Amino acid sequence: MSSTAPTLGQTSGTIPQRTGWDAIRHMGFAEIYRKYGTILIFIGIFILASVLDETFLTAGNLTNVLRQVVVVSLLACGVTFIIILGHIDVSLGSVLALCGTLAASVMSMTGSLSLALGAGVLAGIVTGLLNGWVVTYFKIPSFIMTLAMTTVARGAILLYTAGVPVSDLGHFSVIGQGFIGPVPISVIILIAVVIVSWVLLNRTQFGRHVYAVGGNIKAAQASGIDTDSVIRKAFIYNGILVAIAGIVLMSRVNSGQPAAGVAYEFDAITAVVVGGTSLMGGTGTITGTVIGAMIIGVINNILNLMNVSSYWQMIIKGLIIAVAVILDVKTKSAGAGRKA
Repeated sequence: MSSTAPTLGQTSGTIPQRTGWDAIRHMGFAEIYRKYGTILIFIGIFILASVLDETFLTAGNLTNVLRQVVVVSLLACGVTFIIILGHIDVSLGSVLALCGTLAASVMSMTGSLSLALGAGVLAGIVTGLLNGWVVTYFKIPSFIMTLAMTTVARGAILLYTAGVPVSDLGHFSVIGQGFIGPVPISVIILIAVVIVSWVLLNRTQFGRHVYAVGGNIKAAQASGIDTDSVIRKAFIYNGILVAIAGIVLMSRVNSGQPAAGVAYEFDAITAVVVGGTSLMGGTGTITGTVIGAMIIGVINNILNLMNVSSYWQMIIKGLIIAVAVILDVKTKSAGAGRKA
């Protein structure tokens, strides 16, 4: 009886799975970019920054980068949910100023940190609820509604303060300037928000519904998902994180600045897109968003260290988001072609 065991060059009926470096070598560019693109970009930019300026790797500068990236990261975590749903929020900067300055004002009037935090977060919930309700009830594009909210929120806080910064905040600064051991309190807040956001998106029914609605809203409705409720909840959560970002920012400068937050929405959305979340909806991760925010933070820092004009910085960040969207479209097209 002859042996039926496979010899060299034959198979036993199953295709061996490639692992490790061998698997990476056989990936196409699109697949490599989808899986590892964000982290590779971060490593490359970090190395480039360390070469371009010798002060970049100093402990003081790296701590400064980490503290500066907190606000953008908080905003980016919230708007990740919105973008995965296929929507957008361009009111982040104005709502940040509204919530943060209102919290500072309550702190100045009452001296109570808990009341100040509550007022700021409540303002974030209200703005998020308004955005989500109008978008879902009237079925208008989220870009239009949040663009309207941009002027409403900014006008409201300028009217409330008469355009004058709020001072005499007592120990309000502890949130943005304080430390627990060697770790800034603002960084601890960010870590907590990242963990909560990751759990919501990856371990809850709400998170699964966010991906479902963003991927195909008609299919989500056919499967019984209350899509309007999912969208409203996402906008409310986003509003809460915008409020926290505003409180951290105002605490860091130790004053309520009604004109603060201009263009912060651009940095946050850039971080989300660079982190791999598709502007077309349906895909994205909190981990990618945080890495994207770190990329934006490092770029901002090295450009400042090199005394690059703020005008050039605007051009560079605009090009970054354009390239990120182009890569997203191209890699998705390539992935669809491979599946076909």
